Amino acid sequence: MVSRLVLGSGTVCHAVLETVRERSGDLLVLDPDESRIESLRNEKVAAEVADVTDATDLRRMGGAPDLVFVGSDDPTTNALAAEAADEAFPGAYLVAYTGTGATAHQRRTLAETADRVCSAGAAILGEAEAVLEHGMDTRVRRLRETLQSVEGTLTVLAHDNPDPDAIAAAIALCRIAESVGVDAEPCYFGEISHQENRAFVNLLELELTRLDPEEEREFDAVALVDHSAPGVNDQLDPETAVDVVVDHHPPKGAVTARFSDIREDVGATSTILTQYLERFGVIAERDIATALLYGIRIDTKDFRREITQQDFEAAATLLPDADVDVLERIESPSISADTFEVVARGIRNRELDGSVLASCVGQIADRDALAQAADRLLAIQGVTVTFVYGFTDGTIYASARGRGNDVDLGEALRTAFDGMGSAGGHTDMAGAQIPLGIFDVLQEEEGETLASVLADTITPRFFDAVRKRGRTATSGTVPTADGRDGAGAGAAGSDEADDAGGDTGSDGGTTEAESGDDDSGA
Repeated sequence: MVSRLVLGSGTVCHAVLETVRERSGDLLVLDPDESRIESLRNEKVAAEVADVTDATDLRRMGGAPDLVFVGSDDPTTNALAAEAADEAFPGAYLVAYTGTGATAHQRRTLAETADRVCSAGAAILGEAEAVLEHGMDTRVRRLRETLQSVEGTLTVLAHDNPDPDAIAAAIALCRIAESVGVDAEPCYFGEISHQENRAFVNLLELELTRLDPEEEREFDAVALVDHSAPGVNDQLDPETAVDVVVDHHPPKGAVTARFSDIREDVGATSTILTQYLERFGVIAERDIATALLYGIRIDTKDFRREITQQDFEAAATLLPDADVDVLERIESPSISADTFEVVARGIRNRELDGSVLASCVGQIADRDALAQAADRLLAIQGVTVTFVYGFTDGTIYASARGRGNDVDLGEALRTAFDGMGSAGGHTDMAGAQIPLGIFDVLQEEEGETLASVLADTITPRFFDAVRKRGRTATSGTVPTADGRDGAGAGAAGSDEADDAGGDTGSDGGTTEAESGDDDSGA
C-alpha cells in the first residue's frame, strides 16, 4: 500500500484529491487553515491542522509516508513546505506544485528539494496519478540506495528448508543486486528435501549455498526473503543486523531492516520480486522466470488461494519466458521409499474425530514426508482436515492440511501448541515444530513408546483446538483403520471443522500439497 501525505490545500490540491482519494492506500492532508481542514473532513478525507512548513510538526503528524505531495496555491508556502518535508521524510518520494506566480528562486528551491516539480494543474494531476499507479517508485529508489550502500557481499537468506517461493525470491533478489554492481549469494539453512523442491532446483540449475549453523560466519550484509526476522524461521543470531526484507507474510514482531517491503495483500514473495525485476530493468531469463512463476503457483495453490490481481499480472509477465515443459517435469518427481513408508504409517496410525484425522507416524528420516502424507491422507473419503506428525533430532514436526475454508489451520495449530513450540501457516496448510523436551530421553531406545506417549498428548490437543477454531469435527462416522465406522466426538451441531491452515511457521516454508517444505517457524 502507498501511504500518501498531502501538504496544503487549494484548487490544484482539490483536483488531485478527487482523483486519488478512492485509490487503495492511506491518505492524509495537512494544512494550517482550520476551515479548509473542516471542509475536507466533511468530504470524508482524513485531514489535520498542522504547520506544513515545520519539519517537527510534519514528523509528529505525518507518520512515515511513501509519497508526499506539496500542493498549496501559494508558492512561498510550497517552497518552505518542500524543504520541511525533505527534512522530515528523507525517504519519501516528494512531488511539488509550484503554486501560482512562483519566482525563479522559489522554482530553484523546489527543483533542488523535490523529486518532481510541476507547474500546471493538468501536469501535476498526471504526475500524481503516475506515481500512485506505480506505487513502487519510492520502494525501488529506497531498495536501490540500500543495495548500492553494501560493501562486500550481500547474503540473501531464504527461510529454513526453503520452498519454491523462497528459493525463487532469493535468486531474483541476487540478480537485482548484481544489476546494480553488488555481489550477492543466495543461501539457506536446513534441507531442500521435498522431491518436487529438489527437482525444482536441479532442473532449473539454481545454485544456492547451504549454510552450516555450527560454522561461525561474518556477513557483510544480509537480506531476508519470504520471512522477516533473523532467528525466526532461520538459524541466524537474532541480533544479526538485516539490510533488506522482502516478504508477504505478516511479521511476528517489529521489523528492523534498513529497507523492508512486506505486503500481506499479495499471494507470494515471488510476485513482489517480479515487480522489482521489471522496475530495475532486469530481464527475467528462462531459469528465473520459470522459478518465479512456479513460486507464485505454489504459494497461491495454483491461483486458488489468497490470490490478487498483482499475482495474476506477475504470472502473465513471466509466462512468455518460462519453460512450461520444465514445470511439468518438476511436478512429476519420483517419490522415495521413506515417503511411502511414512504415508503407510499415517494410514495405519490414524485417529479420527469426525472429519478430522490425526496420525503420529513415529520417528522420521525426512520431515518433508509429513507434508506429503498429510496431502495424501486428505484424499480419504469423509476427511476434511489432516494432521500428521513425527519426531527426529529432538524435535516433533507436524503438517496439517484442510479442504474448505471453515477452519484457519494456522490459528488452530497456534492455539493447540501455544507455549510448547512454534506453529502457523495458511488457512488450508499449516505446520508446527515442538521440542521433545522431557520425552527426548525415550527417543533413541524406545521409539514405539515415545510415539504412543506423543499420540496420547499431541493428538487430543489438536482435536480440541480444531473444535475451538472451527466446525470440522463432527459426530459423524468415517471408516477407521480396520474398516469399521468410527464415531467422532466432534463439535455438537456442526458438520465441518474449520481449516486452520498454513504450514508451520517457517514463514515461507509453506508449499502446496506435494510441492514444498512445511513452514516451521514461529
